[in-house]
Amino acid sequence: MADVPEEVRERVAADPYCDVLGIEVTDLAPGEARTELTVTDELVNFHGTPHGGAIYSLADAAFAAASNSHGRTAVALETNISYLEAVAVGETLTATAEETHAAGRTAEYEVVVTDEGGGRVATFRGRVYRPE
Repeated sequence: MADVPEEVRERVAADPYCDVLGIEVTDLAPGEARTELTVTDELVNFHGTPHGGAIYSLADAAFAAASNSHGRTAVALETNISYLEAVAVGETLTATAEETHAAGRTAEYEVVVTDEGGGRVATFRGRVYRPE
């Protein structure tokens, strides 16, 4: 299997939104990506649990990295997320994205967000369109 082009790795690593939130891409391969985020006090909602937007952003970053890892521009067509469990401040979450279907100019991805113990926190699904 081919490796991810270096210019794609650099573009993914330089994402300013991920930088603001503290999301790090820890693994990138063709059709796959892994991101991590440590939940801080700034990322919780008024219940004291991680804001859904922070978890969504973590999953979306893995989705974006995996879908663009082939070196072709991929833009989201649709996404959805199911939140399953809450975690505490200080917990590091991991989002693992995998390409589950590709045909023509579209592809589908599943992203599983887990806590430090490997428990599933959320499931995200997304489809992309590749205009090129």
